[in-house]
Amino acid sequence: MTKVHFIAIGGSVMHQLAIALKIKGYEVSGSDDEIFEPALSNLKQAGILPPSTGWDATRITPDLDAVILGMHARADNPELLKAKELNLKIYSFPEYIYQESRNKTRIAIGGSHGKTTTTAMVMHVLQHSGKQFDYLVGAKLEGFSQSVNITDAPVIVCEADEYPASVIEKRPKFHFLHPQIAVLTGIAWDHINVFPTYEIYKEQFAIFLRTMEAGSVLIYNSSDTELSELVAHEGRHLRLIPYNMPIHMISNGVTRVYFDEGFADLEVFGGHNLLNMHAAKLVCNELGISDEEFLAGIASFKGAAKRLELIAKNERSAIYRDFAHAPSKVKATMEAVKQQYPDRKLIAVLELHTYSSLNADFLSEYAGAMDPADVAGVFYSKHALEIKRMPDLDPELVKARFGRNDLHIFTDRAAFEAFLEAQEYQHTNLLLMSSGTYDGIDFNGLSRLLG
Repeated sequence: MTKVHFIAIGGSVMHQLAIALKIKGYEVSGSDDEIFEPALSNLKQAGILPPSTGWDATRITPDLDAVILGMHARADNPELLKAKELNLKIYSFPEYIYQESRNKTRIAIGGSHGKTTTTAMVMHVLQHSGKQFDYLVGAKLEGFSQSVNITDAPVIVCEADEYPASVIEKRPKFHFLHPQIAVLTGIAWDHINVFPTYEIYKEQFAIFLRTMEAGSVLIYNSSDTELSELVAHEGRHLRLIPYNMPIHMISNGVTRVYFDEGFADLEVFGGHNLLNMHAAKLVCNELGISDEEFLAGIASFKGAAKRLELIAKNERSAIYRDFAHAPSKVKATMEAVKQQYPDRKLIAVLELHTYSSLNADFLSEYAGAMDPADVAGVFYSKHALEIKRMPDLDPELVKARFGRNDLHIFTDRAAFEAFLEAQEYQHTNLLLMSSGTYDGIDFNGLSRLLG
């Protein structure tokens, strides 16, 4: 029996991989210095919750077939040091995914934005079509009990992240997947704590293209000029399939998309989602799914968690929550809501929560990002700045960087909630954009704002 140990098993995707391998029949063990929900309950239910928290080098034994190293394990971790001493095979998460999928058709969906949604769309249609496949995705999806699945299926669909793989493997995760079919949705600078300049960031995508095997398929967003130039320079050895905005129309708040002779009325909306959908269709076509089959499946796709997620609505108003935090994502999300509901006012509030967004120098990248909103706000907590050991942000500087003097600035939840309560929601949509929680706001309780 294959025996695997996870160092930092409590991570959001790490624990999902651990559960998937346990289901596959592997002997799985793990450790972590702290494990939070939902990982705690998930691991307990699977029977692989570590008996105690903390690191213990005695858990690392010579009979382990693999040690999988999580992102937050440090270089001096005693279990990692013991694994090195015993000369065991040590893998980062993506390296191990590759090991498990060497004999599969590997699909990697990368890019600065839209990775999760495009991956989710492909998964949804494959499931609808009755195909057997494995997957790795960074969000909870309706119809899937896990976010990682490893079986003997012939295909694996992977969300391909550009963040470093582990403490001992600093290269981006997507460099390890070696896909036969890849998607790149676009390039917009992010993760400045890892990639301090745009050129360094862009080079990671160039390396990804260079290391793809000749003849592999690259599906890429041709409406992104930076990406198109990079593909022209680095992708000549690949089979290139460009995509752009598909034909569509919007009527009474519903988007209808057309592919070839067919069409589907969608549950999701927005230009960015239509681009993602076109990429997903092309992936599915490569896997033998017709346009007709794709349209039949995508019509019931409701989106990934926290991606333009509908919190509440009535006939005149709606409240959406979205994961958007990078400048390009923020603007695209707001434009999507404005295009879908052109006659409604848009109130939009962005939480600065990531290292990049809380960095005073990077804030200039947000110039004009909040312009589509009729009423715009920015929230950031002192607590988030303290945790990241970053200096305080002057509200006037934030307004200047965004280029809006009328920007509402909130640094505590009570003031933010008071602002929300004071707004008029007749013929109005409220959009909350963040990878955080606005210091613990009750999202479900916001339905009271609509009366």
